[in-house]
This record gives sequence, C-alpha cells and structure tokens, in this order.
Amino acid sequence: MKIGLFIPCYIDAFYPEAGIATLELLEKLGQDVEYPLDQTCCGQPMGNSGCNSDAAAAEALFVRNFAKYDKIVMPSGSCTHHVRDNFDAIPQTDEVRHVRENTYELVEFLHDVLKVDAFPWAEFNHTVGLHNSCGTLRALRTASMSELGEKPFSKPMDLLKKVKGIRFVTPKRPDECCGFGGTFSVTEEAVSAKMGVDKVRDHYQAGADYIVSADSSCVMHQQGCAERAGVPIRFIHIAQILNGAAE
Repeated sequence: MKIGLFIPCYIDAFYPEAGIATLELLEKLGQDVEYPLDQTCCGQPMGNSGCNSDAAAAEALFVRNFAKYDKIVMPSGSCTHHVRDNFDAIPQTDEVRHVRENTYELVEFLHDVLKVDAFPWAEFNHTVGLHNSCGTLRALRTASMSELGEKPFSKPMDLLKKVKGIRFVTPKRPDECCGFGGTFSVTEEAVSAKMGVDKVRDHYQAGADYIVSADSSCVMHQQGCAERAGVPIRFIHIAQILNGAAE
C-alpha cells in the first residue's frame, strides 16, 4: 500500500513537529509513505467562504498530487472532511472520486485501517484532556456525540490508552466546540475567543497538564486563548504522543 502524506497549511507553517511526527509514526508502523513536494492547501478555507474558483484551483492541484496513491493520510479532521464530503468545486472524475474515497484522517487510518494495537515506543507521563474537533466528531464520527445520547466510543482515546504512563481527565463539556471554526474565528472574533477561553479553562479545572487533539487548527486557537488568559496548560498533537514524544 502506497500512502500519500498531506500536511495542512497551518501545520506546515506553525506546527511542523506534528507533521514530522505523523511521517515518523507511519514509517514506524511499516508504511510506505511519500510526501508530494508541490502540495499546498486542500481548498477548505476558500470552499467554506464561497470562493469556488479559488477552491477549484486548490482542489485540482490536490488531485494531481495524490491521485496515484492507494491511500491519502493527513493529521487533520477538517481537511479530511473537506476532501471527502465537500470536494465539489471541480468535475467529479474517476481520479477525484478515488481521492475522495481513499482520504483518511490519521486517527481513523490507524484505528480503522491499520488496526494498530500497540505503540511500544511511546510513553507520556502527563495528565491529558482530549479535544475532539467538530470535524472529527460530527463529520468523521471518530467519537460519540453527547447530544445524541449514543453509547460512548472514542477512536483517539482507544489509541492513546495504548501509550505508557498517560493519564486522562474529562472536562465538564467534553465535546463542546472550542470556537475556532475556521473563518468563524475571524468573522466572530469575540465569540470565538470566549469559547476558546471557556474550553481551555474547562480542561485546566479538570486537572489536565496537556490538551491533546488530532486537529492543530483547534490547538492553535486554544493555545492563543490560553496564553492571553493566563491559563497554564500545554498543547500537543496526538501524532506526537503516539510517535513517542516525551515532553
């Protein structure tokens, strides 16, 4: 199986350590991974804002980069959601359908496709609170939603529980939005910031040393809110923990 690795814009620019951890983790698990060097944005920000011509250019480039791979893996639920469910600014050719049907967020790829049952190299002696982004939770369904009253499940928690030394706490509102929401954080800045502060305080009051997430966009938003509000909590991408981060 040949894997094409997509690294979202904000990880490339602000959290390259999460992208590196994703590559190293997949390689430790024996996967044949390539990183197309001319990749850019998947087109999500433009598509969400109604800029269809700009989204089409980004989507077309994405397909040219990744159509040759068996699976496309990315450490981002929101980008995965865009490719799989909203990648419609371009004609739906066989190549486009192949890309859409074979794109996976990292957690679901590890959990559902590779079915990883151990991370023997990983140890993380900290107390963490898990943040599931709205995209992974309500679009990709990597965890249960409290508003549906369904039987609890969590794919990221299933993976994290395989890491030595890690401890977990649960905030009072575990699946509440952190307020990032992409361009929502720009158009509704005050509301977005208040939601972010509420989220990090909820985790901190539960006893978390770290907030861990599969989406660096949510991490970026919450980290900024925590720093401005003086909440002493740290942030990390799930790929870093599973890859053996020892912070």
